[in-house]
Amino acid sequence: MMMEIKSILVPTNGGGADEEVIKLACSLARRSKAKVYAVYIIEVERSLSLDTQVDSDTKKAEKILTQAEDAAADADYEIETDLLQARDAGPAIVNEAVERGVDLIIMATTYEKAHGVPELGKAVYYVLKEAPCRVLVYRDSIS
Repeated sequence: MMMEIKSILVPTNGGGADEEVIKLACSLARRSKAKVYAVYIIEVERSLSLDTQVDSDTKKAEKILTQAEDAAADADYEIETDLLQARDAGPAIVNEAVERGVDLIIMATTYEKAHGVPELGKAVYYVLKEAPCRVLVYRDSIS
């Protein structure tokens, strides 16, 4: 039984799999005319105020979100993008999923090994544990 998807959240991180994940989200969304939200989260150091704007981080984030929009355009689908600032990406992703009431989160991760065990990253583990919706983790190919 296929679940109906009305909205998908795609956290972007500037990694090589972002384009593929955006296109995957668009492909899944097209079936039910779902909304796709791509977000980039700037993690703000605890020593700074949460609303402190770091120009270099903002420029990087805007570039990544523009690339996400371009990937969606290549897939002939329109997405909404947003730039968020938070202390940690994991809780910010879960909060965004709750606020938007999304049905699915699609996250990209790289393949890194720490002590012989694949490492997904702190944000992925947090989202897998805390997300109120389904989560799809897309692992990039091994280089």
